[in-house]
Amino acid sequence: MKAKYLFTAFLASVALLSSCEKELDHYLDEIQVSSSYVAINVDGGSTTIDLTTVGDWKIENAPSWLTISPTSGNAAVDQKVSFSANSTLDGRKAEVYITCAGRTQIINVIQGLSVVSPATVKEVMEGPNSKTFLVTGVVTAITETAVYGNFYMNDGTSATDLYIYGTLYNGASKQAALLKYGIEVGDEVTVSGPKSTYGTTVELVDVEVIKVNKSLIGIDSVDPEVPIAYKGGEMSVTLKNKGQGIYVEIPETASWLSIKAIAGNVVTFAATENEAGPRQAKIIFKTTDGKKEYSTETIIKQEGATGSLALPMTIAQAKQAALAGSTAAVYIKGIVTKFDNNGEFGAKYGNGSFFLSDSGDIESENAFLAYRALWFEGAKWTEGQPQLEAGAEVLLYGSLATNNAAPQVSGSPKIISINGVTSVENGIGTLNAPFKTLGGIEAAKAGIKSKVYVEGTVSKLVSGKNKSGEYIDGFNADYGNGSFWISSDGVYNNDKTKDFEAYQVYWLQNSKWTAENPQIAVGDNVVLYGPLTTYSGTSETQGKGAAYIYSLNGSTGEEVAESE
Repeated sequence: MKAKYLFTAFLASVALLSSCEKELDHYLDEIQVSSSYVAINVDGGSTTIDLTTVGDWKIENAPSWLTISPTSGNAAVDQKVSFSANSTLDGRKAEVYITCAGRTQIINVIQGLSVVSPATVKEVMEGPNSKTFLVTGVVTAITETAVYGNFYMNDGTSATDLYIYGTLYNGASKQAALLKYGIEVGDEVTVSGPKSTYGTTVELVDVEVIKVNKSLIGIDSVDPEVPIAYKGGEMSVTLKNKGQGIYVEIPETASWLSIKAIAGNVVTFAATENEAGPRQAKIIFKTTDGKKEYSTETIIKQEGATGSLALPMTIAQAKQAALAGSTAAVYIKGIVTKFDNNGEFGAKYGNGSFFLSDSGDIESENAFLAYRALWFEGAKWTEGQPQLEAGAEVLLYGSLATNNAAPQVSGSPKIISINGVTSVENGIGTLNAPFKTLGGIEAAKAGIKSKVYVEGTVSKLVSGKNKSGEYIDGFNADYGNGSFWISSDGVYNNDKTKDFEAYQVYWLQNSKWTAENPQIAVGDNVVLYGPLTTYSGTSETQGKGAAYIYSLNGSTGEEVAESE
């Protein structure tokens, strides 16, 4: 209650300051505003000022939490300009600039009373969004310097680095602040800013730099700049060191990497041969001034062994290796184009023979034969199992070979996965064995590239705006697509492990939805067809009509099309 009274008193004082300015007539000739101070309630809201200009004008330097409308215009007389913000836990402030005819008017925007909470990185990670934190840590990586100033930092309290999205310079954003402050990886910085969560990434947005403590150690160069070859090799890191000595820290999980030599400020590493997928290790270099420890870090990468489970061969790579005489047992991934003659899986022999390509193209020059392949886990295919179909993405393990100069994988190769799944329990994504909802979720998370079928029951409609700004549930005639959730039992669980989103899908027959079509409804049974993806942990179809409803309550829409 006291805080509310204080805030009211504060607004009154701001209003008094504004009215005093008006009486003194402190206006620019080119730009006149009814108030150069804007106060917004801490619970959220909107405030309006009047703007008069002699020519074209625009507003710049608005922070992401502040909505301004309009932000530009022609010569104006008493133009209404609104400043809006959502609620915030702590107060926040900003300076925005109105420019016209080469002159600039500063507008001071204040929402609530600014309260900054000192915290560790771990406390920021666990704290609420919109709260303003003051945190000190070491810069672990820089992702952008030219405009925004984005970087990661940590103080050793969190397993995950804190992301800083935007760094202010003299109160302004997009000023290449990291370059102007001279901030580099390894520097200790103290920053202040509001917390936000984007997807699964925790970040502080548009931070103010309070202090920079330059590190005594940094990375000068890395040779070579490319990853170490999978067969093994060396990499040298040259350091800039003004401290006393060098200490190198290699993670215990990187047993494949060792220190070969340290000569002055040059540390040389040696990597063993890699028989699996690509790997990397974060190496930390430390020094001291006798009182305090300083650190910097770099990432050493090594290529993966092509043909491993983590880095399977493409069809083009498998063909090249087989034609070169390789008979190695490798993992291969491709898309089924067609079956060989009488090659469908059958119970008599328990195997199948089919052609693969990288794109699913059936042209003969792209053909690569999987000869007499066994089913999952090397088991024989049995009656009642789903049949493999053209268009399915298959991961195989078998020996390379040639037959009459034609490359193939033979020796009873076994199927590891079909469309990203390793069993038939929740379908395999084909027309005759579509994914159940859980199978679709698994396939999306596996990152498959093929188009698949996913079936489920509509559990919830997604609301979206039409071109008039109205919210519409389900399908929208302005865009011809719709979004909704499906699950195995028609219940919306609000659980990303059980709910699958049909995102911006087209209607039956891969056509755009119109107002003449029935609206999708909770309880409808659908089969979707198209490519899958994930977004912020949600498994879904790719948007903008990349996927469509193949069937709705058992109907594919063909009977309607034929009658027309």
